[in-house]
Amino acid sequence: MWVYVFGHELTHALWTWLFGGKVRLKASARSGHVLVSKMNFLIALAPYFFPLYVVAEVALFGVAHLFWAGPMLLAGFHLIVGAAYGFHATLTWHILESDQPDVTDQSYLFSAVAIVLGNAIVLLVSLPLQAEQMTVPTALAVWGCGVENAFRVLFQLFGVGMP
Repeated sequence: MWVYVFGHELTHALWTWLFGGKVRLKASARSGHVLVSKMNFLIALAPYFFPLYVVAEVALFGVAHLFWAGPMLLAGFHLIVGAAYGFHATLTWHILESDQPDVTDQSYLFSAVAIVLGNAIVLLVSLPLQAEQMTVPTALAVWGCGVENAFRVLFQLFGVGMP
């Protein structure tokens, strides 16, 4: 559990630094906290939608790929990304079963939407990185067409013209 708690608090810290804030961090196997000089919903909810260990593994793969390429590296990358994302999703779900101040301070509904959308965006951007045939811009374009088609169907169902 310490690995998760440390990653959770470090994610708060990284996002605080990203927004130009200052941080004091403490983590143990049972709990952790981070004192930040700035706070917004992205900093508060980042550990729930930003899989820190997955991002770290992708960065390591990028560096390793510069020096060594081959099917074993790619297979190992997929295995570790899957395990890391499973770790993130499972423990995030587990943690969200208890009252988390990060979530309650932002409201449950807003937090739920932000967490689901954040994870969807992370997956949308990271999956093409694992497939050599598709780039991130292509994946975003495909996603955009899918969203447009979904809205088109909804508007047709309700008899409303597309704006």
